[in-house]
This record gives sequence, C-alpha cells and structure tokens, in this order.
Amino acid sequence: MTLSDRVAVARAAIAAAGIRAQDAALDAEVLARTVLQCDRAGYVVRLRDEEPADFADAYRALVDRRCRREPVAYILGAREFWGLPFEVTPDVLIPRPETELIVEEALDLFPAGRAPGLIVDAGTGSGCLAVALAVEFDEARVIATDISEAALAVARRNAAKNGVEDRIEFRAGDMLEPVSETADLIVSNPPYVASGDKAGLVPEVREHEPHVALFGGADGLFLFERLFPSAAPRLARGGRLIVEVGYDQDDRVAVVASRHGWSLSHVRQDLQSITRTLVFMRDR
Repeated sequence: MTLSDRVAVARAAIAAAGIRAQDAALDAEVLARTVLQCDRAGYVVRLRDEEPADFADAYRALVDRRCRREPVAYILGAREFWGLPFEVTPDVLIPRPETELIVEEALDLFPAGRAPGLIVDAGTGSGCLAVALAVEFDEARVIATDISEAALAVARRNAAKNGVEDRIEFRAGDMLEPVSETADLIVSNPPYVASGDKAGLVPEVREHEPHVALFGGADGLFLFERLFPSAAPRLARGGRLIVEVGYDQDDRVAVVASRHGWSLSHVRQDLQSITRTLVFMRDR
C-alpha cells in the first residue's frame, strides 16, 4: 500500500469518528509525519511511495487514539504557543491561540524600557503564559502557581525547554495563595467553564482535558470571585491584572471585579470578535 493510500484510510476513519473532514485530513497528515519523523516537504515527496515496513502498525496506533477523540496535542505530547515549543500532557490544558492575547496585551502595557519587575501567573498549567512572558520580558522575575503538582512538573520542564527556568519560580497552591510579594503584572487564565456546560463540550475537551483546570463552578465565576480580592493587595500601584474569560462572560466578570474595587481598563477580542481578554486596574 502506498503512503497516500494508508493516509486516506486513516483520514476516513478519523472523519467517521465525528471529526469534520478538514480537520480529519490535517490530523491524518500530522500523525503520519510524526511516525515518519519528517517535515511537510519530505512527507509530500514520499506520498506516492510504498509505506515503510514499520509504518502501518505505529501509524494505526496513533490514528486509533485520535478516533477515540484524544486531542492531537496529547498524542504528540507537544503544542506550540507564542512561537515556542511546549510539552503537554493530560495533566494540563492544551495551550490555545486566544490565550496569546494576554501576552500581546502585556507587551502593549509594558513597552520597551518599562518592563515589569515581577510578574505573577496564577494557575499556570503548562506554564505557557509564564514562559512566554519570561521570554519577552528578559529581565523580569516570574512567579507561577498551580494547585496541581503534576501540572507544575510539566511547567518546570517547559521553562527549562525554553531557557527561562532561572527566572521563573513555581509554587504549589491555589491561585494567589502562595504569593506574598507585590507584582507589577498579574495574569490568569482560570477555570471558567460553567459546570452545567460540561455535556456540550466536544469529547476532546470533556473527556481528556483536566477538569480542575476547566470548570469554574455552577456559573463559571467561582475562581474570579476569589481572584479579584486576593489580587488587590498583591498588585503594585499602577500595575495591571489581565484575565482570560469565556464566551459571553466578559460583562459578568467585570461586575464581579467592580464589587471588589477593580476598574475595567479595556478589553481585547479574538479573531472572531469575541471578547476574551480583560485588563483591570485598581480603584484607589
């Protein structure tokens, strides 16, 4: 069987598992390239060749996992974020493009020559925000927290992978509880999915990503109710708190923040014009 034929069989199987055709085609190719250990150019050149003798079994094992709706990032154990390589495991959420908006906002808030001295990432997960911010602000110190020791282990490896392990301190604990210092910038992508929305999530998320990092109580606001009061004494004068929120959640999160003495400075939307990033400052 040619490599092209084998990939076509895999593409059909993935689509039959409920994954839309365009994504199935991409997944089938990415998994094939993983087994072949080649880039796209090398893959295209080999498509009409007979498949390697050891290819079919290894490829089928990966495709079977995808057909069970396991995310490709977990199958590969990797995902890019902010142009940087990250290890991902089922102990952490898979980094998403919309979370990069927090990094963009931080760069706008602290231009060259006015970098934050201390950044805190509350609920770091894979460490994607902490690592990306440490890379961008190469003189900043970063504290990253997470309630999951397993997640912190992944985050530490990601810091080392990207050469910033000497400037990020990882602390075990719930959100800002392990932090006593005053930061110039606090960022957080907290669990914000309402528990009642669980059934409507795609299987890749509902059945594979860590629930402790997904669900924020009955209305999705539980962690925000705790984050805003705890962030107040930990933010320096003139500092900013940047958070990610879920779809159609921005107004409700702003109300929670207002109750705790925060003002909404501005928002940032994703490519679908959905507000995903909120920037807050303290009323003093």
